[in-house]
Amino acid sequence: MRGKTPVTAMVAAGVLGLAAGGWPVATALAGDSGPPMRTQLTSVLGDQEWATPKPGSWTMPPPSKDGLPPVIKSIQTKERVVFLTIDDGYTYDAEFVNLVRKEKVPIMTFLTSTYIKGQGQYFWAMRNAGSVMENHTVSHPNMATLGPEEQRKQICESSDAIEKSYGRRPEILRPPFGSFNETTRQVAKECGIKSILLWSAEFYNGTSGPGVGFNGFARSDGGKGFKPGDIILMHYRKGLAGQLRTILTWIEQAGFRPAAVENYLPRSLGGNAPDKPPAHG
Repeated sequence: MRGKTPVTAMVAAGVLGLAAGGWPVATALAGDSGPPMRTQLTSVLGDQEWATPKPGSWTMPPPSKDGLPPVIKSIQTKERVVFLTIDDGYTYDAEFVNLVRKEKVPIMTFLTSTYIKGQGQYFWAMRNAGSVMENHTVSHPNMATLGPEEQRKQICESSDAIEKSYGRRPEILRPPFGSFNETTRQVAKECGIKSILLWSAEFYNGTSGPGVGFNGFARSDGGKGFKPGDIILMHYRKGLAGQLRTILTWIEQAGFRPAAVENYLPRSLGGNAPDKPPAHG
């Protein structure tokens, strides 16, 4: 895992409102009631590491022939694994961070960077619970409706803010609503993005989905249940801790487990896996 920091240093940083290793921690929103978020989170700061795929069990997503960031919707794998990804960031739930860390749940966060201003330390705690912080633009527009300079601003400035706050520049983009065009891919590359990660299924946590009702689950292909390599979309919404427990139960009952999607992506596409997987017997 990148950027390990001693737990004692991180806890002290949480108490003092300072960031270990130079990562800034934002103050709470004015008018918030109850204990400061940093006080609630001091017990959940600590890096996690995730299992890597078994050699020969998966097929590495290929680069695009045009040299631009490829668009990935699922991972081709024989393992019964799914990948949890959570978008936006407008709801802050310390219980959720604690659950992620205690249950060792691999999650990739696609952070809309405007939300750093209110509770930046919340996502710092998420980062230290093991969630990679990737790019979901500055203000969540429909990218396909914007011109090149507007798209560049949305992607580059979001990456700048996330790098400044969390010590690593995003290399994976999820365009809001899954909407993008060739301009998006071009400017994303200019901003340091290596791949665009969409999804194959959505858990409509805290809301209702078309035809599936409240807290419903729907596949993009119209099928039912989980499939190996599914990338599942969720959102930071009120009640997220309970919603996570729900989907973890579904995943376990179906004989699957959550895995870290970054460990199934090669470094050339923004992940942690070698670009040439080791040989297997």
